[in-house]
Parts: sequence; C-alpha cells; structure tokens
Amino acid sequence: MPASRILMVIDMQNGVFDTPRASREDCTSRINRLIDAADQVIFIQHTEEGLEPESHAFDLLPELTRPANALYVTKTACDAFYRTTLEDVLQSHGISDFVVCGCATDYCVDTTIKNGVSKGYAMTVAGDAHTTANRPAAAAEVLIAHYNDVWRTLTIPGNRLDVKDTAEILTAWTTI
Repeated sequence: MPASRILMVIDMQNGVFDTPRASREDCTSRINRLIDAADQVIFIQHTEEGLEPESHAFDLLPELTRPANALYVTKTACDAFYRTTLEDVLQSHGISDFVVCGCATDYCVDTTIKNGVSKGYAMTVAGDAHTTANRPAAAAEVLIAHYNDVWRTLTIPGNRLDVKDTAEILTAWTTI
C-alpha cells in the first residue's frame, strides 16, 4: 500500500538561501513539522553552475530533517518534472497526491505545481511553508500571498489543488 502522507520539499538548499528569503526560520520549522509527520518525503534539489551536486551550495539546509527513507530528485529547470526522474519516482511509489512546500514561491514552486496538476497529480500547497526573495516588482510577502491566491483559484477541471496552512495539513494527516 502506498504511503498516504507525502511531502515534496523544493529547493531548500544552502546556495538557494545565499539570497535572503522571507521568514526562513518559520518556513523551515513548518517544513520540519510536515517532514516529521510524513510517511514519505521527496526532496527536490536544483543544480546549475554554483549549485553542483556534492557541493555545500547544493546540500539541503542544515536545519532540515532528513528521514532515512527520503527520496531525492535533481532538477536543472524551475519545473521539477522537466527532464527529471520525478514522474518515475512518483509512479514507482504509487504516489498521485502530495503536499508541496519549499523555495522559490514564484519560480520553482509555482512552475512545479502548475505542471504537476496539469499532469493529473492532486496537490495541496502548504501555504505557510513556502518562501521566496524580495523581487524588484514586489516584496516576498506579497508574492507569497499572491501565489497562494492564484493556486486557490486555479481552474483545473477533474483535478484538485488546495492551499492549506501547515496546522490544517497536520490535522488532516492525523485522521489518515
């Protein structure tokens, strides 16, 4: 029987956080709470120049919990599905429904969510467990709120995309 409390953690890496991100401590604390309650965790790690595998920059943030059974997928684009093993990993573990959190809200998190729901994966975004940096057009907090609203109202007939706070997700997971 496949695990039922699945968490995908996107790009929570040392090098990604070289650029300051909004509410790092609160975000990582919520992600750790989700990791601790999950049956299966999938860490998505970005690689490019400066984020090479086996480098300190590529490594996950030291404050993140790493379960022994965690799965890892490396990506080279904002979309964690693009030319990666992610779909194979999900299919081989019978995963079609999962919670998403991580960094960066307006790039990798958003792109992965939109492509994933288009592929038929049902997702719940941990609305208080994703972060980004301030951008020239908007502050990080504005972007986070904006994308939570976009995802809540995204039209995807026949599929499900929810946005819930960590506490609500954890409460739902206790009934599984």
